[in-house]
Amino acid sequence: MNFHSADEFTRRELMIKMAKSAFGLSLAPMLGNSIATAADFAPGRARAAKSVIFLMMEGGMSHLDTWDVKPGNDKVMGDTKVIDTSVDGIKLSENLPKSAKQMQHMVLMNGMSTTQGAHEQGRYLMERSYTMRGTIVHPALGSWVMRLAGKRNTNIPGFVSISGDPNLVNGGFMGAKFAGVPIGDPNSGLQDSLKPGSISEEDFTKRLKLADSLNKQFHTVVNSPAIRDHEGLYTDALRIMRCEDLKAFDLTKEPTEVKDAYGPSRFAQGCLLARRLVEHGVRFIQVSHGGWDTHYDNFTIVPARSKDLDDGLSALLADLNRRGMLEETLVVVATEFGRTPEIVSEHKDGRDHYPKAFSCVLAGGGIKGGQTYGKTDPNGSKVIENLTSPQDLNATIAHALGLSTDQVIISPSGRPFTVADKGKPVTTLFA
Repeated sequence: MNFHSADEFTRRELMIKMAKSAFGLSLAPMLGNSIATAADFAPGRARAAKSVIFLMMEGGMSHLDTWDVKPGNDKVMGDTKVIDTSVDGIKLSENLPKSAKQMQHMVLMNGMSTTQGAHEQGRYLMERSYTMRGTIVHPALGSWVMRLAGKRNTNIPGFVSISGDPNLVNGGFMGAKFAGVPIGDPNSGLQDSLKPGSISEEDFTKRLKLADSLNKQFHTVVNSPAIRDHEGLYTDALRIMRCEDLKAFDLTKEPTEVKDAYGPSRFAQGCLLARRLVEHGVRFIQVSHGGWDTHYDNFTIVPARSKDLDDGLSALLADLNRRGMLEETLVVVATEFGRTPEIVSEHKDGRDHYPKAFSCVLAGGGIKGGQTYGKTDPNGSKVIENLTSPQDLNATIAHALGLSTDQVIISPSGRPFTVADKGKPVTTLFA
């Protein structure tokens, strides 16, 4: 087997099998994020945010039925009604009543526009700042943050993905140590991170020594940068297994009233887990919420999806604010594109893909809340003020963290890349 040409998933499978054989447990969640080396530079902006919670609405969230409402325009609004918010002059959809009460913390980015109208390509651009290429995999945004800002807490992973596809948070050309650690169900915590009770401490220590010996022999034969990414696997996993911070992943530690305040949905509980991880120094947490692809029956599906978003987002903002954590935590609500202003009656009043105009949201992290940035025309069909690309949004996230958007990282193939490609941060949003 040629290890130099093996792809990332083949290497990951190899290391998972080695870990199972050596330990008697699976360390798959650890494989995506070894302890990072020193950051290229530390956050430099005054009052920079320390962490990011990135809430990804997968499938293309309808901007008109959530953030970018058009009062009085029944032709495009359909069955969706409009409500007031905590900020005079700003209105939201009736689908987001709890979030409306947190409007003072939020900026509605209603001038979003993208060139990508397909799900896979749209998500790739939003989450990686680059268009998809067959010749390279670009790092996820969380990987960039890890590379440029480093870990806040070296005992636990710095980039965690909750309820998302593990394959979509890989480190790309930066390698496995900058990838996100995947968590499926937030209520299940970090799986396979404890020593099985059937294995004694003495036997476990013997297995560790055997694994270390095998590792050293293996690396003398195979000298590959990709394989070396996993050299710290056993040490890192052992550190996490015996670390007090492991409790950050355990939602049973939360009072019942706090869990209830977030709501029962998987997404809402993911938001609660994200707050716990920020408390323990995790740098970047992505929480995914799917099902927004409303080609059919838009006015039934969007309220259901919005309920989960509304519960989780509103509770998260209130909780972070109450604990004094909102100013140092940037909360982002993103999606790959919007939905058409036209309502397709033959599809049970559905809305199709619409990359030309959509909305995202920023809150906390030094952002001056209670405002909108960007504007669409009266039908929500075209951006007429402050058009913002996914690259611009990601540059703004980097700016919130105090990271330079001009810092160049050279890929193994010798090509230069930056965190947001050619995107420019919207600095006027900051207090």
